[in-house]
Amino acid sequence: MELRQLKTFYTLASTLNFTRTAEVQNYVPSTVTMQMKALEEELGVKLVDRLGKSVTLTDTGKRFLRYADNILCMVEEAQHALKQPGELTGTLVISADETLCTYRLPAVLQRFRQLHPGVRLIFLPLVSPSLRQSLRDGDVDVIFMLDEVKGESGFCGEKIREERFCLLAAPDHPLASRPALAIRDFHGETFLLTEQGCSYRIFFERSLSQKGMAGITELEFHSAEAIKQCAKLGMGIAILPEMAVREELQRGELVSLPWDLTAASFATQMFWHEEKWLSPAIEAFLELARNMESSP
Repeated sequence: MELRQLKTFYTLASTLNFTRTAEVQNYVPSTVTMQMKALEEELGVKLVDRLGKSVTLTDTGKRFLRYADNILCMVEEAQHALKQPGELTGTLVISADETLCTYRLPAVLQRFRQLHPGVRLIFLPLVSPSLRQSLRDGDVDVIFMLDEVKGESGFCGEKIREERFCLLAAPDHPLASRPALAIRDFHGETFLLTEQGCSYRIFFERSLSQKGMAGITELEFHSAEAIKQCAKLGMGIAILPEMAVREELQRGELVSLPWDLTAASFATQMFWHEEKWLSPAIEAFLELARNMESSP
């Protein structure tokens, strides 16, 4: 068993794609296939199921991933212990939901690449319900979540910045000119919402229910951008973080409805596993991410 095989398996388990794994490892795709075949033959087990260029981990592969991660972390720790101070190296896997991927993290990722070009940076967008599990399973090093501020068992975490939310509609929507709204005004309206399990969707639906609204008509999306475009066309009322709609509000393409969304406190937060060794690369990324608090 060779370290390069473990690195390839770890990267493949993160990207779930042979082509992207080859790009990250600076290999041709056939090299990834050859290394994975050799590793499976040596272990005498099947680690992945191949579905064209995409893969899924087998149950055995999921168990082996934890060992591979521990081995690679120990090797990296040993290398840094012996290495003279200088350029950071290693692999860093970051994950967040689509909203933070689009509106908060790009500048941080770009700056980190500029400061530490020797670190292999892998970014995996995930839907909100999958983020915590990916961290527990060791699939990622750091996750970012837009959620209510609360502790997470087994994780270390920090609040990066508070986030405001808006209830939004097109300028010509019947409710857009109202100086105040009551729960009865929402009857018959369509709401444009994020996927099931999203923290602020849960909060919003709960708040409507507490005010006496038994059920709502909804359209569900996995993209904040899609929600914005549909809201601009007058297809319904959207709830989104202010960071995602700041430009549309300034241009008058959307308007913020007079509805109080401050009952819960939401923030961009970052988490890492409490048992994971924090390599110098991870430490450097965490420190850089803390500076997001000063961004718009």
